[in-house]
Amino acid sequence: MLRVISGSAKKRRLKSPRGMAVRPTSDRVKEALFNITGSRIPGCFFLDLFAGTGSIGIEALSRGASSVVFIENNSRNIQVIRENLKSTGFTEKARLICQALPPALNALGREGLKFDLIFLDPPYLKDFETSTLAAVAANSLLKTEGRVIVESSKKCVLPGRVANLEMSRQEKYGDTLLSFYQINGSTGVKN
Repeated sequence: MLRVISGSAKKRRLKSPRGMAVRPTSDRVKEALFNITGSRIPGCFFLDLFAGTGSIGIEALSRGASSVVFIENNSRNIQVIRENLKSTGFTEKARLICQALPPALNALGREGLKFDLIFLDPPYLKDFETSTLAAVAANSLLKTEGRVIVESSKKCVLPGRVANLEMSRQEKYGDTLLSFYQINGSTGVKN
């Protein structure tokens, strides 16, 4: 059962598309992610890439994020995210983009948008992590003190640095790895 685990929409059930096309983040990994980023969430501008069901961005909204941009290239999944936003009451705080990456990131870069937190959870073992991090860096989408969080398989070997983004932390939860990146040279504010 997919649900919001904390905040104003706590325990609200979220829809998920049928089949195996989407692999929602487990509650254990979601809880760990938000425990690590907790103090950064209230009032933040959040970007949810490869959004799937939207559960991570919705969790951020439930915990006080000011707004979330969801990017998902599957129109069925976009409809599921739309329904989940409606059921949790966060429609007005969300922007949905149905487009592939990196073109969607290029468009956000042209708009001059910068995010406090960027979460990406691409399909496991498909090699999207590094190219997505490179597109985030090339479009200057991360605020100076912001963080990019990558959810990947523990089998995925991520680089310590991609352009100006440097890995600052990694945590393993079963088969899942969370990797945290920040702009190289940004102050040592904790994740």
